Order: sequence, then C-alpha cells, then structure tokens
Amino acid sequence: MQISIIMPVLNEAASIRGTLAALQSFRAGGCEVILADGGSDDGTREAADGLHDQWVVGSQGRARQMNAGAAAANGNLLLFLHADTRLPGDALQWLARFEASDRRWGRFDVQLSGHRPLFRVIAWCMNRRSQLTGVATGDQAIFVRRGLFENVGGYEPIALMEDVALSKTLRRHCRPYCIPASVITDSRRWEVNGTWRTIALMWRLRWGYWRGEAPEVLAQRYRG
Repeated sequence: MQISIIMPVLNEAASIRGTLAALQSFRAGGCEVILADGGSDDGTREAADGLHDQWVVGSQGRARQMNAGAAAANGNLLLFLHADTRLPGDALQWLARFEASDRRWGRFDVQLSGHRPLFRVIAWCMNRRSQLTGVATGDQAIFVRRGLFENVGGYEPIALMEDVALSKTLRRHCRPYCIPASVITDSRRWEVNGTWRTIALMWRLRWGYWRGEAPEVLAQRYRG
C-alpha cells in the first residue's frame, strides 16, 4: 500500500509549517504528501519548503484542487486531508487494516480541538450520523482506493458539499470503512461564530443541498 496524502491549500503561510510538521512521521513511513494549491499569494509555498513531496497548482476550489492533487499522486490509496485537520498517530496501522479489508473507501472519526464538553457531543453526533448514513465530511479525512476514485470521476467540481457528493457516489459501491481513531479538526470556526449558530448553519446548508439549491449559493452562505 502506497499512500498519497492530498491537502488543498490557499493562503496558509501562517500555519502551514506546523500543519506539515505533524505529517513528517507519515512521510518517514512512506507516505507521499501533496499540496494542491488554489493560487496562494501569501508565501505558502515558501513556508512549506522541504516539508512536502509535490506542489500542484489547480483551479481555485477545494474539489478542483483535490482532483489536481489526485491526478499527480503516485499512491494507490488517496487520503484527502484538510489543512486544519491532524491525523492520529496510529493512522497508518488503521489504514493497513483497511487495506486488508474488502472495503474500497472510508473515513476517520473526528474530534474538535476545543475543550468544551459540547464539542465532544457534536463530534459524537457527527461520527454516529456518518456511521448510520454512510456519508462522510471532509473533516473526517476521506480515503479511497485510487481505482475507485478514478472510476467515479473524482470530486464533483462544485463550490461546496463536494465531500457529501463524493460519499454518496462511493456509497453505491460499498459502505465506508469507519476508523474509530479520531482526526482532530480545528474548532476555531465554532468558537468564533458561536457553537449553536454554527450547528444551525450546517444543518441549513445540508437542507439546502438536499433540496437542490446551487452549491455556489450555499458556499456564499457558508463563507458569509
């Protein structure tokens, strides 16, 4: 199993070295780290120097960037990791178990970085919902065998909900392999915008997507 970790980035100069430092043990274990840039102009590339294996430039947009990274990858297992998310230390052991299984894609459990008790409840609900529905979010570090990813055409190039769209497509082939070890994702958005307000926003976005609202409209609402 050769793993390519693909990370979409855009103007991450302030934090990228810390993000990539956390991946050096995985590189030492044989993983390839690909940064899929969407046009950073703040020195992200210079800040990341020496801490990654490939720098790929794609059209701006997380889905398009990840597709560009996947196209350049050498691995037969593609793992898509957000820049504000950290893999658990035993991720490679869990992925080896996945490799030996008959599943073709999967995701990790997720944990929010903040220490508020409510964050643990939110993470539990996210993980449980994902188990029940077979739908994963990008914060859960989706991984997929390369052949299947190419067979389904990769991420749909939409402005938001590309992770949900991909999950639903992959789910037609098999249920996800759910790793109980948690990735840790930054809770800053929840803390800055308010926990309950963020929960309400996420559910409105999901409802809007289910009703067929344009992803571009949902993305504006998300960023606003």
